[in-house]
Formats: sequence, structure tokens, C-alpha cells
Amino acid sequence: MKVHTPASIVIDDTTLRDGEQTAGVVFSLEEKKTIAGLLDKMGVGELECGIPAMGSEEQTVIRALVDMGLHARLITWNRALISDLKASLACGVGAVDISLCVSDQHIRHKLGKDRHWVREQLKSALGFAKQHGLYVCVGGEDSSRADLDFILELMAIAESMGADRFRFCDTLGLLDPFATYDKLSYLAERSRLPLEIHTHNDLGMATANAVAGVRAGATFVNTTVNGLGERAGNAALEEVVMALRHACGIDCAVDSGRLLEVSRYVGLASGRPVSDWKAIVGEKVFSHESGLHVAGVLKNPRNYEAFDPQEVGLSRYLVLGKHSGRQALISRLRQLGIGEQSVDLPRLLAEVRRCCQICKKPVSDEELLGLCRALPQVA
Repeated sequence: MKVHTPASIVIDDTTLRDGEQTAGVVFSLEEKKTIAGLLDKMGVGELECGIPAMGSEEQTVIRALVDMGLHARLITWNRALISDLKASLACGVGAVDISLCVSDQHIRHKLGKDRHWVREQLKSALGFAKQHGLYVCVGGEDSSRADLDFILELMAIAESMGADRFRFCDTLGLLDPFATYDKLSYLAERSRLPLEIHTHNDLGMATANAVAGVRAGATFVNTTVNGLGERAGNAALEEVVMALRHACGIDCAVDSGRLLEVSRYVGLASGRPVSDWKAIVGEKVFSHESGLHVAGVLKNPRNYEAFDPQEVGLSRYLVLGKHSGRQALISRLRQLGIGEQSVDLPRLLAEVRRCCQICKKPVSDEELLGLCRALPQVA
């Protein structure tokens, strides 16, 4: 397997479009502006900001985002219809995604059309967009179930007419990373048109598939904050950024120290608070309880932490629970200003474990102090 290591990857975050398509999620104008501002400050290169064809209210929001003067490129989602593209132009954006159904399943059973119709739609919409000086991403809806040679036909048309990239969409989230790699490699080896990978999490593999797409040669990758999106969601921004950095050695030029801030804000704005155990940004993902793990972390954090918690704005926390050992207990006592020589450590540890068994939760600082007071003092 040939692994590509592109010099740079552009994150095209679609929280404001596909993320808001999460069932029941609605962002206000001010929330969208705040999210856009946070993503822009952290260095996200492109923001898919909405669907102008939805109507005047959506267009007002997009114009407000354009007026913010962000560094990130703003791109809108459009069907391959000139009317959609006119709505985008009216919003003042300079970039558009033109979405086409590319699988026979969608072409026949969703549109009731044929491949010739799709080719002609692409030519019509792309020609209009380029006549008006737009940056164009051609989006292949349901690419993962499409005939790859038909996709190559469309990519050849797109390249000849000046399109800027092709978006490979695993619309139903049906791929695994190996199939994703194979399909993207097939396209990358046969076309010079830059590729973007867009994944969904229906089988729990959105982030893995996004990374596989990059490994195969994609230089653009779609994400959403916290993995929001249709059905089970999209590849999570925070996961993709950190996976590319630490698993692949690829830096997206995104300030990971701001991930926690944008994650929490989007969690509140979407009405879907972030789980304490959410990968990368969960409050407790750097918590350690097991005695062996705690001892290892105290000796050298790299023993049991893939990266420094501060890299994503979090901190380490040692939990006192059923599986805790002496080192965790000593560390917590020192934080509370209690010297380990002043308590009977074996008895205190036994009491900590007993309490956890009964209460089915870790021992808090107040509870630990109470246990210390209840035990005989060491002379």
C-alpha cells in the first residue's frame, strides 16, 4: 500500500451546513457568526456555510458571514442548478460546491434520470459558475456506491472546464478505511484534479475513513465540530486534526489549543452537550484510575498518554476509584496538603476502594478528607 503524505491538508469544516442538518439542530445568526469566528481563529481553511437556495433567511445569514471578512474561504452547497448558483452569487461568496448524484442508485431511483443527464447537468452548472469567476468544488453525492470509472468521466469533464476539486462523498457512511483508501487511490492515480474526502459515521468509521482518504491522496477533508451531521454525523474536526497530527505526522495548521472552546460552544448551541468521554475533547478523557496506569503516568505522562492534554486545552486528572493504587492516593493527598506519612496509607486505600464499591463512583476530595478524619492518626 502506497501511503501519500501531502505537504498540506485543507480542513473544510461543514458544521454550519452539514452539521446543522443534524435532526433537530438549528443555529441562530449570532451562533453561526460565533462558530465561524472560532473556527477562523483556530486556522480552519474553509467553512461550508450554508445552502442559499433554501431562501432569503439563509441568504441573510450567509451574507452576514461574508461581511465578517474571515481569513477562511466561505463556500456554499448547491445542487447542479443555475438557480442555486445565482442564489450563491447574490450572497457574495466566491466559492461553491456543486453537488451531483453520481451513483446509479441515486441517478435512477432518486432522480429518475440517466448518466447522460448527470454529465449535461455538470457541464451546465460548472460552465455557469466558471463564467462568474467562482471557485468550484464538484461534489459527488453517494460516490462510495458509484462506478469509479463514471466518476473519472465526471472528473475529466470537471477538470477540462476549470473545476478546482472533486469531493468524494461516502454519503451513507458505508465504507471501511481499506475500501476508502482503495477507491481514493484509484481516482488519485488517474486524475490530476485535487480530491476532497467527505465521510459519515453510520458505521462508526467517519474519522478513520477521512484519514484513509488523506492517506490515499485527498488534500481536502470535510469535518464538523463534535461530529455533528446527518444521522450518525460526520468526521469530527477535533478527531481528524489530532489523528492526522499524531497518527500520520500531518499538521493541518489548526490551533488545537482552541478545540475545547469551539467544541463546548457548539455542544451548547446545538443542544448536544459534549460527553465527558468524547474522544479528544471530553472533560475526562485524560482521567486515570488504574494503579498501574497512574504510576506510569506519574513517572512519565508519555507512558499512557498519546499527547499532552494541554495540546487540546485539557488537563490530567487522577481518579480515586476501585482500581486506584498507592501513587494515586499519595498524589491526591499532596494536592490536599496532607503528607502521606500522617495517614495509614494501606487502611485509607482499603477504605477508598470500599466506598467506591458501595457508591459506584470515585471518591471526591471531601469524601477523602472525611475518610482521613475517621481513621486513627499515625503517630
